[in-house]
Amino acid sequence: MTPASPAYLRLVRTSGWYDLIVTAGFATPWTYALVHRLLSATGDAVGLGTMPALSPLQTLYANLMGSVVVVWSVLRVVRPLPLHGLLDGTARALFSLWQAYALAHGGPGVLWPFLVLEVSFGAAQLAPWARAGAATLRESSQGR
Repeated sequence: MTPASPAYLRLVRTSGWYDLIVTAGFATPWTYALVHRLLSATGDAVGLGTMPALSPLQTLYANLMGSVVVVWSVLRVVRPLPLHGLLDGTARALFSLWQAYALAHGGPGVLWPFLVLEVSFGAAQLAPWARAGAATLRESSQGR
């Protein structure tokens, strides 16, 4: 798969749908309160811990993140481009780092499934770019 292939563009669109479905509930204070309760109840039921108590500042940050990710998701669903996959893969690498940081510092275990998906989508979207870059380096070094 190359960054310009139809399969890659389907991956970019699929990651957009995933993000839209998972983060739409974070975009407003009312829906975030529901998502917060659901994540806490689920984490508690499966032994992964609960979310920290809901606060206005936590809600603000969740709403900011949710709003931006919803807009970014819609762009990738409506108009997937190779560059969108590169940028999304990069963002997922950063999100993965911060989720791992939170987990290493006592964050709720309910983050683990999200971390696995972030790493998976990020690796899948960045791998074709890494292969293309390596091929370009090989070609340029052979042409000298």
